[in-house]
Amino acid sequence: MKIRPNRVKDKLNAGQVATILSGTNDPDLIDQLCTIDVDGIWLEGEHGAVDYADLGNLTRACDLWGKTSVVRVMDNDYATIYRTLDRGAQGIVVPHVNTRAEAEAAVEAAKFAPVGKRGMFTSRQGFGVDEYLKTANDQSLLIVLIEDIAAVRNLDEILKVDHIDVFFVAPNDLATSMGQIGKMGSPEVQEIIDRALMRIVESGRTAGMLVNLDNVSATRAWASAR
Repeated sequence: MKIRPNRVKDKLNAGQVATILSGTNDPDLIDQLCTIDVDGIWLEGEHGAVDYADLGNLTRACDLWGKTSVVRVMDNDYATIYRTLDRGAQGIVVPHVNTRAEAEAAVEAAKFAPVGKRGMFTSRQGFGVDEYLKTANDQSLLIVLIEDIAAVRNLDEILKVDHIDVFFVAPNDLATSMGQIGKMGSPEVQEIIDRALMRIVESGRTAGMLVNLDNVSATRAWASAR
């Protein structure tokens, strides 16, 4: 039995735009939303109610529809990240990654050896899968949030870290870190966002950003031409 495909990673690897829909932490609502042509579902574990006990059913609902389950964890913590993956998540979003060392720590937590130091345990995604520990790294999605002005200043070094799939520029916290609380649409903030996105793409990495699709929040990621 082969590992379940990760739709978001497959689209990015094909040079296409991937869309992840946010706004739900309910398995029944996931069943309804997954009829929409999106690639993944964002499950909110930093600001929302998602907990470890919920993750089995939430990620299972995504699996049933062939959508990538993407969980934003509460912090860049080794145990938090790998336990979330162990509970069935196909993707992790790590907040407030401001330095190269913090980006490297996220990779260590999210990837099995020899790439990282993730605890050696078979996730629900690996039940019945031949050689899961050898294939899981290729199918697990890792997104880091560039959401502080410190991260923008350190972006060139952060972009040197391998095995990160998406560098997501988050506007609201970024605005706050610039002293522009609640003003993520201000020209100054937008200029910083645009410059960060361009630097990510020009470096050959994949950029992500928040978009609004008919009043529904979604994340979009795209890869630069390679």
